[in-house]
Amino acid sequence: MKDTAIYGLSSIVGRFLNWCLVPLYTIMFAVEEYGVVTYVYSVVALALIILTYGMETGFFRFANHERWKDPMQVYSTCLISLATTSSVFVIAVLMFLNPVTRWMECQGNPSYVVVMAVCVAIDAFTALPFSYLRYRKRPIRFAMLRLVNIGINIGLNLFFILACPAIMKSAPALIDWFYDPSYGIGYIFLANLIASVTTLVMLIPELKGFGWRFNGRLWREMLVYSAPLLVLGVAGIMNQTIDKILYPVLVTDRAAALDGLGIYGANYKIAIVMVMFIQAFRFAYEPFIFAKSRDQGETKNQAYCDAMKYFIIFALFIFMVVMFYLDILKYFISPRYFSGLSVVPIIMIAELFFGVFFNLSLWYKLTDKTVWGMWFSLLGLAVTIVLNIVLVPRMGYMGCAWAAFACYGVMMLTSYFVGQAKYPLSYPLKSITLYVFTAAVFYVTAMYLAVTSSQIVNYLIRACFLAAYLLYVVRKEKLSLPGLRWLTRS
Repeated sequence: MKDTAIYGLSSIVGRFLNWCLVPLYTIMFAVEEYGVVTYVYSVVALALIILTYGMETGFFRFANHERWKDPMQVYSTCLISLATTSSVFVIAVLMFLNPVTRWMECQGNPSYVVVMAVCVAIDAFTALPFSYLRYRKRPIRFAMLRLVNIGINIGLNLFFILACPAIMKSAPALIDWFYDPSYGIGYIFLANLIASVTTLVMLIPELKGFGWRFNGRLWREMLVYSAPLLVLGVAGIMNQTIDKILYPVLVTDRAAALDGLGIYGANYKIAIVMVMFIQAFRFAYEPFIFAKSRDQGETKNQAYCDAMKYFIIFALFIFMVVMFYLDILKYFISPRYFSGLSVVPIIMIAELFFGVFFNLSLWYKLTDKTVWGMWFSLLGLAVTIVLNIVLVPRMGYMGCAWAAFACYGVMMLTSYFVGQAKYPLSYPLKSITLYVFTAAVFYVTAMYLAVTSSQIVNYLIRACFLAAYLLYVVRKEKLSLPGLRWLTRS
């Protein structure tokens, strides 16, 4: 449990720190340029899943498999496989550089594509040494390497985007031998590459001290095992990124498409507060459900149902906090992007749906029927693609937001109904519905009342409603909190 906390915390902190770069990007670069960044990283996320093709999970499975007595042979086979496919990927990109550059919306800047291709190849390869660290139960080194990577990336972003332009004005001779102001957003990608190369170098101890051997029979078995995981991973990541990949295709005017994509991507980042909450919950939840699975009778089922209820309670609270103080939080991005703020509540509710879907996923994980996760993800992907094609030409980036809303809503409902047939649980639907209704009433009432000429008064009114919601939860759930026990008295 302690190791899981370290892995999870390092991932969440890393995501948060990278999230903090968004204000820098939206302030320093044009909307169209940030649209290119959004597009490139959406493609990168998909490419990374494809290039690892389930080998991380496959390594864990076969390194502990009773038929394969030598885990280092499994590790070596996986490393050689990933090194080969990553190298082939870079070679293929270089061979078809011009068409790939056009497809990646990087016309005139093929170096952007080359830099990110190498970066993705390195990250795909180093995914396995990081898995090896987890296999060897070395969470401190794992977290340290992750955080060093993020620290280098952030430091170089600040250096290239803020420090270098200032130095160019006062002492250009110091940096004009390597710094080109016209390279623009390319320095975001370059910082990423340098961080990835540094991480690869730091992982050298995990790449030596054993014989590099390739077992063809083992490799084929691993591919068969990992194929469904690849489908699941691709479908899952495409549910998150396909709207951004399709957007430039569905909007015929290139400049308008990149502008819209930049606005959508920046406002999506505000809603990512919900994503970080869900990610934190996931790292605690999976060890919890598998530990509880050893319990007998209704105790474990009640624990699963309570976990769902409390997840929704706190997710609703986060939604209200963000929406009540969006007038402040919106300055996380540049005012040039404020026209897209209307996507924030839609995306946040969509992510809440995804969090509920994750909670519901316990039934197929506990029954070893994870193929259902693949079918739900593919269903969501179909909904996403169809609705983007239908809505984006009519509604622009708002169509992307509503497609995400529908995608996760359909996945959530389908998983619930199938799960009730396969692994029925008595979720407290009445209680959950009451919390949703209460949060909606508080939200609407607070927004209706907080319309005074004083923003401070408006914020105080909203704070009172947040406090009222929390006190309602404490009283209804009869939670025992120091100094607040009187709230639970009837």
